Amino acid sequence: MREMPILESERLRIRPFLPADLPHLFVIKQSIGWMDAEKTAEQQLLAEADYLEWCVRNERQLAQLDQPPYGDRAVVLKASNQLIGSVGLVPCVDVYGQLPGLGGQANALATAEVGLLWLIDGAHQGQGYASEAAQTLIDYAFGSMRLQRLIATTEYDNLASQAVMRKLGMTIEHNPFSDPPWLQVVGILHNPHP
Repeated sequence: MREMPILESERLRIRPFLPADLPHLFVIKQSIGWMDAEKTAEQQLLAEADYLEWCVRNERQLAQLDQPPYGDRAVVLKASNQLIGSVGLVPCVDVYGQLPGLGGQANALATAEVGLLWLIDGAHQGQGYASEAAQTLIDYAFGSMRLQRLIATTEYDNLASQAVMRKLGMTIEHNPFSDPPWLQVVGILHNPHP
């Protein structure tokens, strides 16, 4: 694998994170409630700095190791160069075989999947940026990487995320089992060009 290039859509640029993105990313995650309420603002900022440093180093290291480009990337408005969120590919290991579309077996063994994630600043939600960023990454994953499928996960009450899944053409699966409690809703998208 080589390093993922900067990806572009009509309104967005998807690029590697930069150290200078820290204050903006911190505000974005605060705007959508992705902060640990048990930590002080200073502790949260330090944790976010560690995370951002990992994102920057991770992208380079995975490319050098000829590994898939797992990790978050910055979502930036092309018109203003403003950071508005992140999108990425992540390794997901769970009991996906419990889902009806992937086997529907109770007590299924854990399997590895490639997960798709998106996160958009609260002030920019509802404008189609999440689906545009995710679709841009899907096109790269299915075209250049030739992945067989992607998944996305969310909770039962995250209707906005489920709407993005539907807009992307994902099949929405509900875990028919109560365990594990975090595996609730999974969007599945198969590569249409195998």
